[in-house]
This record gives sequence, structure tokens and C-alpha cells, in this order.
Amino acid sequence: MKLRTLVLATALSLSSTALWAADTTLTWYGHAAFKITTPNGKTLLIDPWITNPSNPNGKADLDNIKQADLILISHGHFDHVGNSVEIAKKTGAKLVATYDLGSELTTYGGYPPKQAGMDTMGNFGGTLTLLNGEVKVTFVPAVHSSTVMPPEGSADKDIHDGGAPGGFVIQVKNGPTFYHTGDTDVFQDMALIRKFNHIDVMMACIGGHFTMDPKRAALAVDMVKPKEVIPMHYGTFPILDGTPSELRQDMDKLGDKKIPVHAMKVDEVLHF
Repeated sequence: MKLRTLVLATALSLSSTALWAADTTLTWYGHAAFKITTPNGKTLLIDPWITNPSNPNGKADLDNIKQADLILISHGHFDHVGNSVEIAKKTGAKLVATYDLGSELTTYGGYPPKQAGMDTMGNFGGTLTLLNGEVKVTFVPAVHSSTVMPPEGSADKDIHDGGAPGGFVIQVKNGPTFYHTGDTDVFQDMALIRKFNHIDVMMACIGGHFTMDPKRAALAVDMVKPKEVIPMHYGTFPILDGTPSELRQDMDKLGDKKIPVHAMKVDEVLHF
């Protein structure tokens, strides 16, 4: 009996190890652009402005994107829509966005309409189960704005409403849970996010001017209480002058010394 118990315990241990044998990876392309690769090899791109000024390898990185299953876009500004249309046409990636934003991007922004539908578009508070259960994406609000500009060379020169801006909570099956804030100021309802999800990695904008600065981002981190925070949306332009070191100092003042700040380098890959 003891032997059977030992064998069963060993089998369960090996089974648990097998679930985590493959990594979830996170790649930063600069600005607010990230890639998540799941343990089963599915690829999600978030706000994929791959050729942003912070990325000296932008053109090569864009050329090297051969697979994308989902493209998540937080709001309609050019620096978040980025290279999504080109990537979508090349890979067939489906658009994950609020319904209003998705409608504008397919009508005016050049995103292929067949790759945007009710199965991948939603609204705040809604959670989508995608890629056969590989990921769950919850739409969360942001305090910002959102407009959609037509692609270069388009006869349409108008700027179109992009619906309400947002962020994403991304749960990876057998992997971590990410919170990408999108562009936002800090707001009190961020405290609700950890009521529903324990956040492993928070990608937080810190640049200031158009979004929260390090001091306000530190307050956001304090409310969400992630295991780790990754600063984003800083240094791309001179006016985005918030820094990770300032974020660290402001978090320390709030008593969050145990939460690591990981200032990723462009093209750096983290394994979870």
C-alpha cells in the first residue's frame, strides 16, 4: 500500500512538472509592444509598434515575425496600432479589441475584416476564452483617449473615434497572468483588478505627459500588487521622461520594496 502511494505521489509530481515543462515567454520590442508565447507555442502580440524609435532592430524584428495568433490592441492611437495591419495580413492573426475599436480598425484602419469578429472582440468586464482555452483575456478600463487614423496612402484623411481606451488581463493556461495597462492614468478601480486575478506581471506605462508618470504608476502598482512590474511607454520620445529608477524610488516610498521592477531591454526575452 505504501509503495502504491509512493508511486502515485511520484506520478502526480511528474505530471505537475510536465505541465510547467514548457515556458511562457515575454519579449519587449520597446514602447508598449510585447510578445507573449504560450507553453503550447501560441503567439500573442500586444500593441505591436515593432518599428518604434526605441527599437534599433525594428525592421528586422518585424520581418522575423512569421507567426501571430492574436493581436491585442488597447486603443486606436498610431503608437499602439503600430504594425498590426501588416502583421495581420502576413500571419492571419485575429484582432482582440473592444468591439467599438475593432469596428473602426476594420472600417478605417486597414485591419482585415475577416480576422475580427464577435469571438475575439468584447468590452470591459468581459472575459474571452481563446485559442482552445490556451488563454483568457479580460478587458479592463484605462483613463486615456482613443482615435483611429487611416493607413498611409489612404484617400481618407479623417481621424475617427476609436471607442474607449483599455488594458488587458491575460491569463495563460499553465503559465502566468499578465496585466498590460495600455495608456492610462492611475485610477482607483485598479484596486479591483487583484480582486479577480492575482497578477504575476504588470506592464505599466511610466513615461508621463500622455500617461501616468513614475509617481502615479507606483500608486497603480501599490493597488494591483503584482509579483513583478515591467515599465513601458517611456523614453520613446524625449517628452516621455519617466524612468524605471524613479518608479523604483516611488514604489519604495509606498512600502512596495519587495515587488521587483524589471526594466527590460529591447528584444529581451523573459521566461516564466
